[in-house]
Formats: sequence, C-alpha cells, structure tokens
Amino acid sequence: MVIGAVALIVIGPKDLPKALRTLGNMTAKVRRMAGEFQSQFNDAMREAELDEIRKQVEGVNQSVTSLNTSFDPVQSVRDELKGAIEGPAASSASTPAVTPETAPPAALTDASVASGPPPAAPEPLPAPPAAAPPAAPAEAPAILPDGAKA
Repeated sequence: MVIGAVALIVIGPKDLPKALRTLGNMTAKVRRMAGEFQSQFNDAMREAELDEIRKQVEGVNQSVTSLNTSFDPVQSVRDELKGAIEGPAASSASTPAVTPETAPPAALTDASVASGPPPAAPEPLPAPPAAAPPAAPAEAPAILPDGAKA
C-alpha cells in the first residue's frame, strides 16, 4: 500500500495506469523466461541422467556380450553327449576286456584260481501258501415263535 501511494505521487494519476500495465507485462515476460529456463534446465538434467543410464546399460551389455562369447550351452551339451557316447566305445575298443572265460590260462591269477568258480545264485524263496477261503459264518439257531430254539 505504501508503494502504491509513492507511485501515485511520483508518477502521477494520469500516467499510473499505463505504468502499471507496462510493469505487469514486464513481470509476465520475466516469469515466462524463468519458466523456459527452468524447463530447459530440467530437460538438460533428464538428458544427463539418460546419458548416464545409457552408458551404464551399454557397459552391462558389453559385459554380457563378453560372457556370452565364452558360454554356449548347446555346444557344451553336445560336447558332453559326444564324450559320453564316444568315451565308453573308445575305451572298450582300445583295451579289450579280459574275463575268466575269454582269458588264456596264463592270464588267470592265483587269486582267481584259489577262489574257485563264482558262487551260485541264491535259490528263489518258496511261494507263500495259498490263503484259505474265508470260513462261512456260523448260522445262529433259529428261534421259533413260541420261544423254543430249533
């Protein structure tokens, strides 16, 4: 209120409305400029954050890519299967198995001679006896109408 009284005395009543309009327009321009600056500043901050996030994502992608070149699950499974299939076949083909039936007499050791023939297979257990059919229930004596038992 004090400012309005001073402005009325200094500017005068004739030029006061024009001065207030000019002051209002200048205030609006300053506010628009401040809003534009703030929005541009916020955009720059978002871009900087996005750039930082992009760099982090690219770093993660590069580390994952470097890991993927050394890890091929399909190839590792193929190698394991191939080794499992070829492993027993290659070892049996390269070293023939010597069994007592196929071995020449010189290949038999004292332990195999001393032990004798392999033990016979155990006899199978006898079958359990057949279950007897269930006994018929005993009949209760009939009671006659006069109370005597039959």
